[in-house]
Amino acid sequence: MAAKIKKGDRVQVLAGRDKGKRGEVLRVMPAEQRALVQGVNLVKRHQRQTRIGETGGIVTKEAPIHLSNLALIDPKTDKPTRVGFRILEDGKKVRVSKASGEVLDA
Repeated sequence: MAAKIKKGDRVQVLAGRDKGKRGEVLRVMPAEQRALVQGVNLVKRHQRQTRIGETGGIVTKEAPIHLSNLALIDPKTDKPTRVGFRILEDGKKVRVSKASGEVLDA
């Protein structure tokens, strides 16, 4: 199945404790149906000092969030939208915003 959300996309969180937050997708894990989004679903982890000069302590980092809790932001309306697919005249398959009909892939 084609990916509706890709690395570099701007998304908004639809559900959970970070509902309404927006961020850029840093990494997509299709096998687990999860994505890492910058500034969303932050967790604190204890990290040991691994090398001399590198500090340990409590580190805040992003945790993966399920793809069903994310919606792509339409560049035209700046609102969350569903994603569909369209095949262009040259045979290329592109993602399309369901709200505005705008082609999302450049």
